[in-house]
Amino acid sequence: MSGLVTNAAAGHRSRWFPPLAATAAALLLAAASMLTGAAPAAAAPVTDCTAWGTTELQGGEYIYQQNEWNSTARQCVSVDPETGAWSVTESSFALPTNGAPATYPSSYKGCHWGACTTDSGLPLRVDELAGTRTSWSTTQVASGAYNVSMDLWFNSTPVTDDQPDGTEVMIWMNHRGGAQPIGSRTGTVQLDGKAWDVWTGPGASGWKVISYVLQQGATEFADLDVKSLIDDAVTRGQIDPAHYLIDAEAGFEIWQGGQGLGTKSFSFTASADSGGGGDTVAPSAPANLRVTGTTSTSVALSWTPSTDDTGVTAYDVYRDGVKAGTTATTSFTDTGLTASTAYSYTVRARDAVGNTSAASAAVAATTGQGGGTGSGTLKAQYRNNDSSPGDNQIRPGLQVVNTGAQPVDLSDITVRYWFSGESGATTYSTNCDWAAIGCGSVTHRVVSSAGAGQGADHYLEVGFGSGSLAAGASTGEIQLRLNKTDWSNFDEVDDYSRATDTAYADAAKVAVYVDGALAWGTAP
Repeated sequence: MSGLVTNAAAGHRSRWFPPLAATAAALLLAAASMLTGAAPAAAAPVTDCTAWGTTELQGGEYIYQQNEWNSTARQCVSVDPETGAWSVTESSFALPTNGAPATYPSSYKGCHWGACTTDSGLPLRVDELAGTRTSWSTTQVASGAYNVSMDLWFNSTPVTDDQPDGTEVMIWMNHRGGAQPIGSRTGTVQLDGKAWDVWTGPGASGWKVISYVLQQGATEFADLDVKSLIDDAVTRGQIDPAHYLIDAEAGFEIWQGGQGLGTKSFSFTASADSGGGGDTVAPSAPANLRVTGTTSTSVALSWTPSTDDTGVTAYDVYRDGVKAGTTATTSFTDTGLTASTAYSYTVRARDAVGNTSAASAAVAATTGQGGGTGSGTLKAQYRNNDSSPGDNQIRPGLQVVNTGAQPVDLSDITVRYWFSGESGATTYSTNCDWAAIGCGSVTHRVVSSAGAGQGADHYLEVGFGSGSLAAGASTGEIQLRLNKTDWSNFDEVDDYSRATDTAYADAAKVAVYVDGALAWGTAP
């Protein structure tokens, strides 16, 4: 993820064999190989042409992410889940290098925006790091504009499902085509037998960024001592030693071109100073596991946090006894499910050294019928505040109503209004002009949703701060406005969520989500 990235998407979830079943399957496969003389079949490569797709690598130890966060152009990759190798097979980006890159396809280990890899050993406090090393072999091309960079994220707490609030450390193996780090060059340093240029500057939302740029460049790191760079950043005052290293990523920030770039292999390890003792106390079991929303293909869950003597770092979610995924937060959305099907869920908590809690009490959930329409206890209402569908702004009025019998945490709610960007700039500015609950309590951004359907290649996502929405209550009116950064015109006539209502009315094409699960409306 680039120092300019503002958000990311949720991780891919898949069924895993339980240990005994996996062992039995391996024995049967081995026996079949002995009888036939054939070697076991390797996992088939995965082709991904989505903007936010993810693929588990090497049994979930790493995750590959498309992370095309600043473009709607087509990006395709071929990923080998077994070896972790991947390559960009299709891309033709053409952004200027004096702005943000189009994309950061990359592998990561740790917890990225709440989506965690398996048994990563992270997070770890910086002042407790004993060693951090990486090996990374790449394929680079002689055209385009890009960097070959690792991204280390640090946060003030062990877990977060949002933008980390600490430091971003970028390690540039190589670059070409005029790409350069954020900020300015502030020094040079010799670390792990290599000469580095040091760049410092603020990230897009003000977090610290320090970049180490390898002089002369390379195509691989062989057992690089990453801790030596972290220690140097601490000495320079760029990393708070009480913060936590939460994940490590390796990939390519691409401005122009990109086809042919790839990772042959990537490994990252981090270990903690034992300090002469050992933590053997497991966290408490998660309590109050509950279903917060369902669709035909997903179930959203939340629960009360577990407690631990050193801190809970992750929660493993089990569907019908099989691990469905891991999260660093107290909510999880299980996707890719079958319509009209009953499932049973439990959750276990883990701490930094791997102590695992007992399972929570089970909760049952049944997915809805097909069709992609939410069926929760919230609804969206919409008013068209813009009488000119061909001008350079979109101005929806929105409000959320709680039709249920229980209050809902506002921080769990997001609203999506889909529209089409047509031609012109692919970046947007958003504004809250007035809100009954105060614009300071409302968040807003534009997210690409290429491929979602006619009139829906982007959506305005609206969120809320702390507090709750009481049963039967409404957020009240929220007047919003968005424009392209070049102020070119829209053609709103065929926008998916647009209607002509001049008074607030229920809006079936404006979706409300609770903890990421569709609770109202029909998505395109």
